[in-house]
Amino acid sequence: VQLQASGGGSAQVGGSLRLSCTASGSVYGFGTMGWYRQAPGMQRELVASISRGGGTVKYADSVQGRFFIYRENAKGTVYLQMDSLKPEDTAVYYCHVVSVLDDRDKYWGQGTLVTVSS
Repeated sequence: VQLQASGGGSAQVGGSLRLSCTASGSVYGFGTMGWYRQAPGMQRELVASISRGGGTVKYADSVQGRFFIYRENAKGTVYLQMDSLKPEDTAVYYCHVVSVLDDRDKYWGQGTLVTVSS
């Protein structure tokens, strides 16, 4: 399984960015997909996740109401729409995918940097 993330970059406070991550390498598709982030000196934390069918969505309290996760299963792609960005959103964002066959098999993307400045 390979993950290719894109969409990171710089934004000003209050601005928006959209991250995307395309997974490939599984004819069965993918299970839960999500985004984590890691700021300098901090542990990696879950930002948002979405189940295969989209029925279960989770957000970190810090992004609730500002970020929106969605997926297109036909493309193997998960998106993270980030609005009302804050400086504390600055981090490296990592795509995360769980195998649909065995939820012990998990995969990480290469990380994409998001920088929010005032």
